[in-house]
Amino acid sequence: MAMSEYVGSCHCGNVRFEVQADLAGAAVCNCSICSRVGWVMVSVLPSQFRLLAGEAQSDYQFGRKAMHHLFCPTCGIHAFGRYRADGQEKIVVNLRCLAGVDVETLEVQRFDGKSA
Repeated sequence: MAMSEYVGSCHCGNVRFEVQADLAGAAVCNCSICSRVGWVMVSVLPSQFRLLAGEAQSDYQFGRKAMHHLFCPTCGIHAFGRYRADGQEKIVVNLRCLAGVDVETLEVQRFDGKSA
C-alpha cells in the first residue's frame, strides 16, 4: 500500500487531525491498555501528522511512561498518542479514528507489548 493522506477525529470531533500514512504496516498490541482500548495502529513521524483541533487532551502514562496515551476529555476516544523510539519522536494513530478506513480489510501484524 502506498502513502496516502487521511483525516481523523475522536467521536465528538473535538480532536481532529490529518495524517500521511502507509496502512500496509497496521498493528495490534496486546498490552493492557491497547487491548482494552481496541487500538489498530500505525506509527508515523511528526512531519506526517497535523493536529487541526484538540490540543488540550488528557494524557495517561503507566509502566515505563514511554508512551503518552492521549484521549479526548469530552468523549474519551484515543485517536492518537506520542512516544519516542530510537531517539526519534513518533505519533501513533488509531486507524479506527480515520474517515473512510475499514480496519477489517487491513493486514494487521501482532505486537507483544505485554512482554515488552
